Amino acid sequence: MTWLPADFVHPLRVDVPGGCHLRPISGADAAIDYPAVTGSRERLWSIFGDAWGWPAATMTYEANRADLERHAAEIEAHESFNYVLFDEAETTEYGCVYIDPPEKAGADAEVSWWVVDDRVGTPLERDLDAFVPRWIAGAWPFERPRFIGRDLSWKEWLALPDRDRS
Repeated sequence: MTWLPADFVHPLRVDVPGGCHLRPISGADAAIDYPAVTGSRERLWSIFGDAWGWPAATMTYEANRADLERHAAEIEAHESFNYVLFDEAETTEYGCVYIDPPEKAGADAEVSWWVVDDRVGTPLERDLDAFVPRWIAGAWPFERPRFIGRDLSWKEWLALPDRDRS
């Protein structure tokens, strides 16, 4: 049994309030993604570092591209989803949204997201914070999604029991 229905079709473009949109990330996005991630690396590490070991201080452009290619393959296989938040022209990345199968007990999906440092505390971040839970509820087949960093802290998430995979 997989975590998504066999006939589920993931969204390819999702308009977000404020003139931005989400779309599945690909290796071709590395030239825009790498500076977005490295420009916000310290804050992103403070959020995701303990859980994911990301983004490492030593992350290279090539390692980032390989990571994006892995994400694209996972999206294609419906194993997990990484959506990038772009301006309309897709020349500026503002952040990412991750939709993953649960690692911890008590949820049927684990969702997290971030914006680049210069968008923290702005209407764009507030719009994304309000939008993502509504989007997940309306477009995804989950009954108990967990919004990590929102419903509970990353520290609280790490303390949860692992999901029984038997």
